[in-house]
Amino acid sequence: MEKVEKKQTMLNGALILMVATAIGSIIGAFYKLPLTALIGEVGRGYFASAYQIYVPIYAISMAGLPVAVSKLVSEYLASNRYRDALNVKNIAGKMFLVTGVAGTVLLMLLAYPYSAWVCEKPQTVWSILAIAPSIFFCCLMSTYRGYYEGSRNMVPTAITEVIENVSRLSIGLALSYIVMHFGMKDFAATKTVLGKAVETESEALSVLYPIAAAAAIMGVTIGTVIAFLYMHIRYKMRGPGITRVQLVNSVPSQPKATTAKKLINLAIPMVISSLVLNISNLIDASLIQKCLAVALDKDYNMIYSMYKASLDASGTLVEDTKNYLVGCYFASQDLRGIIPAITMSLGVSAIPALSAAYATKDKKNQKVTVESVLRIASIISLPAGIGMGLLSEPILTLFYGGTNSQNLIPIATPIMAACNYATFFFSISAPITSMLQAIGRADVPVKSLIAGSVVKIIADILLISNPKYNIKGAVVGTILCYVIIVVVNLIALLKIAKTKINFVSVFFKPFICSVLSSGVGYMAYVGIEHFFPVSDYSTRINGSTISCVISVLIIMVVYLISMLLIRGLSEDDIKMLPKGEKIAKMLEKYKLLG
Repeated sequence: MEKVEKKQTMLNGALILMVATAIGSIIGAFYKLPLTALIGEVGRGYFASAYQIYVPIYAISMAGLPVAVSKLVSEYLASNRYRDALNVKNIAGKMFLVTGVAGTVLLMLLAYPYSAWVCEKPQTVWSILAIAPSIFFCCLMSTYRGYYEGSRNMVPTAITEVIENVSRLSIGLALSYIVMHFGMKDFAATKTVLGKAVETESEALSVLYPIAAAAAIMGVTIGTVIAFLYMHIRYKMRGPGITRVQLVNSVPSQPKATTAKKLINLAIPMVISSLVLNISNLIDASLIQKCLAVALDKDYNMIYSMYKASLDASGTLVEDTKNYLVGCYFASQDLRGIIPAITMSLGVSAIPALSAAYATKDKKNQKVTVESVLRIASIISLPAGIGMGLLSEPILTLFYGGTNSQNLIPIATPIMAACNYATFFFSISAPITSMLQAIGRADVPVKSLIAGSVVKIIADILLISNPKYNIKGAVVGTILCYVIIVVVNLIALLKIAKTKINFVSVFFKPFICSVLSSGVGYMAYVGIEHFFPVSDYSTRINGSTISCVISVLIIMVVYLISMLLIRGLSEDDIKMLPKGEKIAKMLEKYKLLG
């Protein structure tokens, strides 16, 4: 217990989490590429459908408590109440044990009804059952995460994120490959798959897809078990980072019942917020399935004519068309979560810093924290979103062009482009919500979520069930929902915290440089494609890959140069980087920092 963990600044902690999240997101994106090649768009439909019910129950099981733990631990450590900080961790552990068991059991109970009645694909049950235990282990792990984050030590959380993603990639793909390999080998030898007689390869694949999807998703569960074991062993070996001297000199602890009550009171608004969001997402998932079925019933021929080339080339059966389109939709979302996941780290890292500043009425640090989080989120999300929006087709070609899933590209491109242009709103939403939670106003996101969710549901019903828009309509409601959430929450945050930010520095400069750099990058892509055309298909894919990579590099270089020229980066932004002090001094010498 004598070992004291070195505290990180808000930006240092954010950088650690962002790097780990970026690694995890990249692994996750590349994981889905071979996975889609293995189990096809239909298999991805099973995979995605399981996630659609898993995510809400997972989020509700953990809602509020990790943030509440981080907030209370941060406040107690700032006021030398070390015993209370340890009590928060111990009490939260018991609460997480209960919610973890409840969440796992609930998901298992809902597995078949959801699969049969919502997805109308009973085979989805295997994927749901495979992922259900991960809720239990995630809850147990979050006890340690919340404590370490409140102590301003983001390293353990970062390491567990990498462990989870590496396990998902290696174990999930291996298990899925085993199912597909031996299943098709059995079909070739006996014309049976898993004991069921089949006549064609399409029928064999239709039987294998749900089992292969469940095998892939099992990698997620195994990853959470390994990550939990790491966190538990680390805590046992290194302790809580509080010395005996600190405990002796600690302010006398309050009754444990008082601590538990504070945890619950802090968590309740966040639980309500999570309930609203995840019930909305669950309704959204159900609506996508149901409304798409309605659209297919209304005018299957219209939808078939829209996607004829992809459906024919993939050999999709009529009864699998809905799952195929759902799989294409979620394939278009593979890269959507990367930037929001990275910027979410800013909010997680800001909670202890902003909580301590708000509790001690430190207005200066409040302003610095809020402005830094918003500015860095904008600096990251705006160029990434606009650039990926313009390059959606070549990016999809880069990922799927050389696989058996290349037929999804025409369907996924417009959906992916629309999502990418809205990346800013997706990316800034979570950090703003975290900052509202840090200042004790978790009730505000509830109101904005309700308004946004209502709009999203209405948009889904109107657009997806219309054969003219079908699966492409699914993205509209999501974008409108996040726009409402961000606008309402941002106004509330600035008003409640009584903080004024420099909108030009935070939003306008990154936006202008993002438009400029993305435009230059896109023109470079078009120019390379025009002046170096190729006719052979395989060569065409390789050529697009090269031109896409070059264009992305051009966007990054032009963005950095333009941001420096208009002094869009601050000294704090640079200092969070490795060797940041030296780099900042050099840039300041040439008056390139804002």
